[in-house]
Amino acid sequence: MSALPLWALIGLFVVAAVVVWFAGIQLSKTTDVLDTRFHLGSALGGLIVLAVATNLPELAITVSAAISGNISVAVGNILGGIALQTVVLVVLDRFGKRGKDVKPLTYRAASLTLVVEALVVVAVLTVVVAGSQLPSDLTFARLTPGVVLIAVVWLVGLLLVRRSGSHLPWHEDGRAPDSSPHPQGHRRRKPAHHQEHQKHSTGRTVLVFAVAALLTLGAGVVLERTGDAAASQVGLDGVLFGATVLALATSLPEISTGLQSIRQGDDNLAVSDIFGGNAFLPVLFLVAALLSGKAVLPQANSSDIYLTAIAMLLTLVYTTGLIFRPQRRVLGMGVDSLAVLVLYALGVVGLVGIS
Repeated sequence: MSALPLWALIGLFVVAAVVVWFAGIQLSKTTDVLDTRFHLGSALGGLIVLAVATNLPELAITVSAAISGNISVAVGNILGGIALQTVVLVVLDRFGKRGKDVKPLTYRAASLTLVVEALVVVAVLTVVVAGSQLPSDLTFARLTPGVVLIAVVWLVGLLLVRRSGSHLPWHEDGRAPDSSPHPQGHRRRKPAHHQEHQKHSTGRTVLVFAVAALLTLGAGVVLERTGDAAASQVGLDGVLFGATVLALATSLPEISTGLQSIRQGDDNLAVSDIFGGNAFLPVLFLVAALLSGKAVLPQANSSDIYLTAIAMLLTLVYTTGLIFRPQRRVLGMGVDSLAVLVLYALGVVGLVGIS
């Protein structure tokens, strides 16, 4: 890839991003149908499958970077991706619903279950910071305690989210008054694409899902290889590239499906998808460690830890918004979304300074 001219690398990167966008939409549609037919949403295993499906671009980039030994791109994409995917909520808040009387996203989607999901994200990222301080030779079977604990915390978090979705010892079962009427993680009114795909056989739906997954994986590899080569040619730091351009490209499916969920009235699901994906992404460090044979977390540099802190801060801002439910909108978005946008912009400026 490095031998190609810059214009060719940029062209391939754009094409791969377009493939990720449309393949991600098909993954979302078919996953929704398969969830209904196989009752995946009612089992812990189903949640794991859905988390992997919606983060296939990041999985492909992590696998490609780990095999090629380019750990910095994998780490930067994962940690930068969490921060940027949190900013996706700003896009959903600003463009999901419009109107003079429309309340901010965190007002409509207020739920203690979403608060639990956000706290799981913070807990997983806390383990990332702690694991980065362990010695690199503390390994067993190519794994370090940090990556194993991340997976354990994620699984425990899933159990807590499942439990909070079925029963909480709070008034209205953890849902705020005047919030979105949809139960957490499930649609009452299926969107149009769900009815369309329900007409197809299960075999055809699985085939579409498999093809979309393969396209996403292939496009993810192209994104990582062409993006890394282009960044090297223009002198862009690998961590900065992974945290911004590459993370934005892999977040395109979340933007598309999130806007679609909100326009269908499923505000809770749009927020839940972002928090759920962010909690899952650090689990990919375990995959990177197995493939590369290296202790990934101890190799995290100051930029990586900085990105982790930014992701935690942005998540906590939205957690506060879910609890206090601000009704005021500024520039067409909630005050919490505006705060997240400003903090992320300042964070990128700081990242440039560090890099």
